[in-house]
Amino acid sequence: MTIPVILLINKIDELANETSTTSQTRLTSIVDKWHELLPNAEILPISAKNKFGVDILLKRIQELLPESPAYFDKDQLTDKPARFFVSEIIREKILLYYDKEIPYAVEVRVERFKETEKNIHINAIIYVERESQKGIIIGHQGVALKKVSTEARKALEKFFGKSVYIETFVKVDKDWRSSQKELDSFGYNPD
Repeated sequence: MTIPVILLINKIDELANETSTTSQTRLTSIVDKWHELLPNAEILPISAKNKFGVDILLKRIQELLPESPAYFDKDQLTDKPARFFVSEIIREKILLYYDKEIPYAVEVRVERFKETEKNIHINAIIYVERESQKGIIIGHQGVALKKVSTEARKALEKFFGKSVYIETFVKVDKDWRSSQKELDSFGYNPD
């Protein structure tokens, strides 16, 4: 199977400052040079800035693309599961809210994700490395954790388009960043 190669010669608009004979001679010389180096390449002169030849390029690429079945359904936006977005949104709220108080050694695991037609129930565990971090995440009388949960809930409701009930818990796992098993479970080693 021969793989098609398209070589683009861009900025041909800069040749417009020269006389038409000179610009044509220079362009022919450039095309010939590249044709010697890549004899099987299809050479297209373009001006991306002025959009000259870009329509021809797009048409040619479409002609060369092989037909194949769709990898995803038309209404599928991503290959990531809903739990991934839940944990990332909670982590985002933690990193935004705590700023520099909490190091980036925070991870979230969604333990329960139950979706009905009208709402979603979520239980999530926030993992930290030290007891002192757990106290900071929870805050005095749970105020800080409540704020993170509320902000995450609002973002998740917007994301999923339905009511979300979320319970968050904080656990200390001092070795999670050095444990291969934990890193795998959090998706850091996608083998």
